[in-house]
Amino acid sequence: MSESKTAEFVPSYVSGAWWTPAAGVNATPIRDTSTGEQLALVSSEGLNIAEVVDYARATGRKGLGELTIHKRALKLKELALYLNDRKDVLYELSMANGATKGDCFFDVDGGIGVLFTMSSKGRRELPNTNVIVDGAVEPMSKDGSFIGEHIYSRIPGITVEINAFNFPVWGMLEKFAPAFVAGVPTIVKPATPTSNITAALVQLIVESGILPEGSLQFIAGSARDLIDHLDYRDMVTFTGSKATADRLRQHPNVQQGGVRFTAEADSLNAAILGTDVTTDSPEFPAFIRAVVNEMQVKAGQKCTAIRRVIVPHALVEPVVDALAARLDEKVTVGDPRVEGNTMGALASFDQLRDVRAAVDSLVDAGGSIAYGSNDWDDDQQGAFLSPVVLKWDDNRAEALHATEAFGPVSSVLGYETTAEAIELAALGDGSLVATVCTYDMEQAGELARGIAGYHGRIHMLNRDNARTSTGHGSPLPTLVHGGPGRAGGGEELGGVRGIKHYMQRTAVQGTPDLLTAVTGEWHRGAAQERVGDPEYGGVPEGENGAVHPFRKSLETLKIGDAFVSGLRQATEQEITDFANSTGDVFYAHTDPAAAEANPFFPGIVAHGYLLVSWAAGLFVAPGRSAVYANYGMENLRFLTPVGIDDSIRVELTAKRITPRETEDYGEVVWDALLLNQNDEIVATYDVMTLVAKREEQALGGN
Repeated sequence: MSESKTAEFVPSYVSGAWWTPAAGVNATPIRDTSTGEQLALVSSEGLNIAEVVDYARATGRKGLGELTIHKRALKLKELALYLNDRKDVLYELSMANGATKGDCFFDVDGGIGVLFTMSSKGRRELPNTNVIVDGAVEPMSKDGSFIGEHIYSRIPGITVEINAFNFPVWGMLEKFAPAFVAGVPTIVKPATPTSNITAALVQLIVESGILPEGSLQFIAGSARDLIDHLDYRDMVTFTGSKATADRLRQHPNVQQGGVRFTAEADSLNAAILGTDVTTDSPEFPAFIRAVVNEMQVKAGQKCTAIRRVIVPHALVEPVVDALAARLDEKVTVGDPRVEGNTMGALASFDQLRDVRAAVDSLVDAGGSIAYGSNDWDDDQQGAFLSPVVLKWDDNRAEALHATEAFGPVSSVLGYETTAEAIELAALGDGSLVATVCTYDMEQAGELARGIAGYHGRIHMLNRDNARTSTGHGSPLPTLVHGGPGRAGGGEELGGVRGIKHYMQRTAVQGTPDLLTAVTGEWHRGAAQERVGDPEYGGVPEGENGAVHPFRKSLETLKIGDAFVSGLRQATEQEITDFANSTGDVFYAHTDPAAAEANPFFPGIVAHGYLLVSWAAGLFVAPGRSAVYANYGMENLRFLTPVGIDDSIRVELTAKRITPRETEDYGEVVWDALLLNQNDEIVATYDVMTLVAKREEQALGGN
């Protein structure tokens, strides 16, 4: 292998500056995996890890804490746009690591896509504060003076990413993005073979100047004492081998010190072909494409790649033949920078040796190579390995379900019954993902229910989604990525679930006023500023400066601002007219005898949606107001029927106010409470509106 005379150290970014070790320290080389040329050196010798952790705790947490969830989410979008315009350098470095353009898309564009998604999710689904309310209020006293609920707030420490070599961009960003939105500083420790790519990504991020200082630090090289400096406030998110994950879990600061630890580890993922499928079924080629794709992308170096291809016994040979034909057609191994090559090298020469050794152990355990070869070419300059397909006579051989060759290697094994297919999938001791390919809906349900407990995700494939499926091995930022058992037992991503992984859930108990103070969200029973009918505690609009809350922009609207109406009586004619005009002639609204026979109604009752319409008429302010639009209702419940000559009134209270950072309006959620003439609750729901931010907008100015 050739040596580069100009190879430099991959720098670390710590304590707000770039750092490189002194010349002459022990270093690990990074090589071009197609040519063997030395590209860079990696070492962290001399780096003060304690200072790195302290900097994240002090500077990083302070800067992130000064921003709300929405402001942090917007910075992610800004960063994603910045990186999207400068990703060519990441592609170039990745190709020297054996990645094809398609591989780069999965890693680089996929990582940037996570930034976009987490930004959008954070702004659309979370409040513009730093506290997230989780679930409904739990009443804890009869009079409502003592209640409880759950909240999320950011963990009080930092997060450390320990990442694998196979996705140096996506692997970092899929963890960094949710942690950043949550408000938690990140220290990234990537795997050495591809740390130069992650370093280039961090360099772009630093150059952008978008992130608060200390929110992201990067260590190139070993950081064996990193967990020594962490405690119960902190989190470690690990991606890599099960053996390393198990070792890290034994660290005293994890076992006794309370460091939060999540892992995404080895996974012997399966693809199951249904018994209904024949070689002539549309599902057959879709299944073959899925398996080959997982062998080809990243040269099979994916934690989600298909390792076990579980098919009916009669289809073992046809599947092997079809895989061979498609591999011959689609896969050309070589330097990905050379036109026509569709699969590059493995990520390092050490990785090549490990995969070859794993294939040898699988053959020794009873597998036979049905396609490809594990022979070594003494003249080979790159870390190349052609795809290998193995067959097994013993479908329960221990090595088959325990040995992962982390490269373009898959095993085909047969099964007899659906129950046996489930048993075989479960022998992997927990996996990230499995594909179920069938057009038999009954078998699809049986297989999915049977293997769900052993998998973090199930990819259901058939003729109807073969063209639109995102694929077996593509973790999506909107869905949970992780799996039980051998796969590590952790969860990542999953939309806002990924953000909440970096937050602490806490039960809060107290009066409605106290919980309103904690959450910034009004709770029924808390203080109100009531405008409206004096009989129900309201101050008439205009009296003593009282203003209908709909006339207030976000500049003056406050949580607890409320409008209380007078009563409106329900008449039989109005109920009949509503039934006739809408076509809702359900018997409880139109047939007195049938309505009286219903155990829930006293006779003819008003339509629920008629009541909601009346409520809007009762609470909406006439003329122009600060409210731009009503965009929906949530949590609607009808509790007490309203019969002929009964009356209703409404209490509408500003419950949650969420200014949009980039718009001239915000979202206001109103608590709507409908009561009858006896003050019994008729209905409850939330009204969602878009409201002007400034008074001049509400009054018609510019």
